[in-house]
Amino acid sequence: MTRWLLALAALFMLALPSAALADTGFLDRTITVDGKSYAYQVYVPRKPIAGAKPIILALHGAGERGSDGLLQTEVGLAGAIRRHPERWPAIVVFPQAPKDQLWMGVPAKVAMAALAQSEREFRTDPNRVYLAGLSMGGNGSWRLAYENPDRWAAVVPVCAFAGSFRGLPPIAAGPDPYAALAGKISKLPIWIVHGDADVVVPVDESRKMAAALKAAGAQVTYKELAGVNHNSWDPGFADEALPQWLFQQKRIGGSKAR
Repeated sequence: MTRWLLALAALFMLALPSAALADTGFLDRTITVDGKSYAYQVYVPRKPIAGAKPIILALHGAGERGSDGLLQTEVGLAGAIRRHPERWPAIVVFPQAPKDQLWMGVPAKVAMAALAQSEREFRTDPNRVYLAGLSMGGNGSWRLAYENPDRWAAVVPVCAFAGSFRGLPPIAAGPDPYAALAGKISKLPIWIVHGDADVVVPVDESRKMAAALKAAGAQVTYKELAGVNHNSWDPGFADEALPQWLFQQKRIGGSKAR
């Protein structure tokens, strides 16, 4: 009887769907920073990835700030993943900034800690760590690239600002903050997206950064979308060429192989 029960249990385990054996999709996680707990999400593809997995840190915009750990997965890259999961074979980390805060100071620390925790939890490739963000998160992408230039294989700022904006100081100091920022991250491949009809973040912010990066000798792709307002993240992340390009980028020993 015991052998029969064991055999039945083994057959039952074999019959279980793969999702029951390994969690996939958008998963709830928390990270503790300076004694405080912060909720975030991690996306794990349903289809297994052979070998070490690429990983993306995705930073949301101002409208997704809060503490529920969920709102940040309702727009941008998360939506693109839900529509075309086959295009995004990667672990994707979605931290959440508290209300009225930007991706600097503690929120930036939380984002980097969530990334590091996800790298430990999943088998990820240290040479394929990517950074993406939209609007306020695009500013965060410029900032985290500037502060940690050797951490990333590529950066994707969408409708982002890097200079003085609504009373905020530029990310880099100096007479030309765009050139100063570009000089610090010139070894990183960068894919910029911005709508030319953006009434929230002027498209000139991305034009200036693209020009400064090109002048610094960076590998930069600039996609300016005609007639598109601030929600350039929808067509931006829907562009199939973006993930095709992104996952080809690799970081080798702190410098980029192109």
